[in-house]
Order: sequence, then C-alpha cells, then structure tokens
Amino acid sequence: MAAIRSFRALRAVPDTASRVASPPYDVMNVDEARELARGEPLSFLRVSRAEIELPSETDPYADAVYVRAAENFRKIRVAAPFVTEAEPSLYCYRLQTTSHEQTGLTACYSLDEYDRGLIKRHEHTRLDKRTDRTRHLTELGAQTGLVLLTYRATAEIDALTESVCAGVPLFDFKAPDNV
Repeated sequence: MAAIRSFRALRAVPDTASRVASPPYDVMNVDEARELARGEPLSFLRVSRAEIELPSETDPYADAVYVRAAENFRKIRVAAPFVTEAEPSLYCYRLQTTSHEQTGLTACYSLDEYDRGLIKRHEHTRLDKRTDRTRHLTELGAQTGLVLLTYRATAEIDALTESVCAGVPLFDFKAPDNV
C-alpha cells in the first residue's frame, strides 16, 4: 500500500473559500474559464488558467502566463486571505452533484512510490501538459492542483477516511460549477 503523509495546508479562510474555489484547470477551455472567473477577483482560475486575463491570442505556454499566475497567486493569498495550518494534517474533501458523491483525502503522496509503480498511472498525460504544470508549480513555489488517486477498497483506508472526515467541515459550499 502506498504511504500518505500529512502536510501543512495553505488555504483560504472559510469566509472566502467559495469565492476562491474553482474547477480543475483542465476540465474547461479558456473561454469557459474566463466566463466562470468573470466578476470574481478571487477565483483561483486566475492562478491555474492565468491566460484568461491576457489577450485571447496569447499562447497558454507563454512566459507572460506564468508571470501572471505568480502575480495572481500572491494577490489572492493576501486578498482571500490564505492561512498556513500550524500543524500537519490530512484533509477530507467531499464533492457532490445531484447524481454523484465523491469523498477523498488530501495528503502528500510519494513520487518515489509512483516511479517504482506502487502508485499506478491512470492516464497518459501529454508531455506539453506535464511540462506546463511542472513550470506552473515551479513558478508559484506551490503545488496548487490536486492529483486524484483511487484505491482498492480496504478496511484500513476506509477507516482512516471516515476518521478524517468526521466532525464539522471547515468549508461547505456550492462552487461556481454547481459541485
């Protein structure tokens, strides 16, 4: 079984979390991202898809996109504001739509275990997308997007998830994409 580790999250405060929340960067095109972020200066799409603030002909891999992403990340961290947790933790997330519910743990996972094949690849991502997200991570100095892992059902992981997810949620809201 792959090891998971707790971490000190950098996150929005509860009062503004719903304004910061955004869908993953790769589930919409630039026009859809622009529309979702319209009128919301705290939308994290301004970080994950910073090209939405640049002229429409801008290459999404241009230096200006990464510069804007880093600028927006700094601004949103102050304006939201973001806080860094005092203690490392595991975090529960639950996504719900009218027809589906998904629960998971936000944690740190081992790249070494991924490289050794203990964590199985579920998709073959394109080199340009991997390069883009690697540069994004490097320019921001933060991993800002979730990587979704699934697991074969085990009592141990189910019990851990139930334990982490017990209690009052830190955030509870409907995001702009109705999730």
